[in-house]
Amino acid sequence: MTDDERNEVTARSFLSSAAQVAQLLDLGDVANVPEDQRARHLAHAVRRPLLERADLPEELFAPLMAAAVYDPDPSFCRWFVEPALYTFGRRRVMTALLDYLRSGTDAERAGAERAWYCAHLPLRADRSPAYAPDGRRDPTLDEAHDVMDEWLAASEAQVRDRAVSEGRNET
Repeated sequence: MTDDERNEVTARSFLSSAAQVAQLLDLGDVANVPEDQRARHLAHAVRRPLLERADLPEELFAPLMAAAVYDPDPSFCRWFVEPALYTFGRRRVMTALLDYLRSGTDAERAGAERAWYCAHLPLRADRSPAYAPDGRRDPTLDEAHDVMDEWLAASEAQVRDRAVSEGRNET
């Protein structure tokens, strides 16, 4: 598969994921938006509604993670990661990204690496109604040191595996 074909598959996957998020939020149709701009338009349309909700339905988690991973622009994958952090917690978000790193395609692993950066965003009570009125939230949602250790181990293993497959000897 060529780079252009891989980019096309990723773009279609991003559009599909963003459309699923918009559909689950009941945000309507974007048929009048040119196809090459549709995914970014959808991403922009879901940003505010995602952050304004105190909670999100469970069925949004997988599409949010997929949209974050498939978003080709590392500056914008935050639009999907941040609301997931607030609602579902850092631990769950990082675990999902770790799953993409471990078993995803090359494009999914690269997307998970981009989204991993956003998974470290500081969470603030004034940024999301997902916090209790007193500005607190369950700390177990965000305990993820073991997941971070697993991420590092998986990343190192992939570097070693890539080196071996390319005929390099890395230690």
